[in-house]
Amino acid sequence: MTRSVLDTNILVRAAITPLGAVAPVILRLRNGKFTLLYSQALLNELIKVLEYPHIQRKYDIDAEAIQNFVGVLVQYGERVEPNRTVNVCRDPDDNHVIEVALAGNAEYVVSNDQDLLVLKEYETVRFVTVGEFLRILDAQPSQSELSEQSE
Repeated sequence: MTRSVLDTNILVRAAITPLGAVAPVILRLRNGKFTLLYSQALLNELIKVLEYPHIQRKYDIDAEAIQNFVGVLVQYGERVEPNRTVNVCRDPDDNHVIEVALAGNAEYVVSNDQDLLVLKEYETVRFVTVGEFLRILDAQPSQSELSEQSE
């Protein structure tokens, strides 16, 4: 199964617009199409952004909605903590996303952040947009198709 890190910008969009362009990624997570890798620091960053008063007012999101969204990520994801540091991104704050990907043996980092996307690849990790990621996931056979092939 594909192992991937969703950048905080993707998770924020998914939380504030649950029927928006990023919603299909969360649906595929719930359907077991990929393994979400996250660290406690990434979750903390997500919660911090979602708790900004202007975000809560504009998108009518409250503490319960944030808790529920984070609960989905924890339920369907896998927590990993980086075991090494890297300094490859032009925005040093984004290096942590790469560190999580490497620690969890991720194949992809999904982001809209050009500071990450410009890298294209680093070691075994590819940096892709939501659209690219959805195409990759949809091109893979489902678990039931894999079971039928092995019979």
